[in-house]
Amino acid sequence: MAAPICMIARELYVLRRKVEEIEELLRIVPNDRKVSIEDRLRKLRAERDRMKKVLDGNKEPPSCRRPL
Repeated sequence: MAAPICMIARELYVLRRKVEEIEELLRIVPNDRKVSIEDRLRKLRAERDRMKKVLDGNKEPPSCRRPL
């Protein structure tokens, strides 16, 4: 089970870095290019958030196995 969690964590790290890069890019680009970059950033943030939820879900044991 550790291998899939490591893969998810690695993907989450990559997505976080991409979001940071796009945020930096957004600060320096001319206004006429911002719309397409903002759209790309929105999609990356959504993917990052989805991956975070997947990782958080994998870290918790299933409710049927939790001790009372």
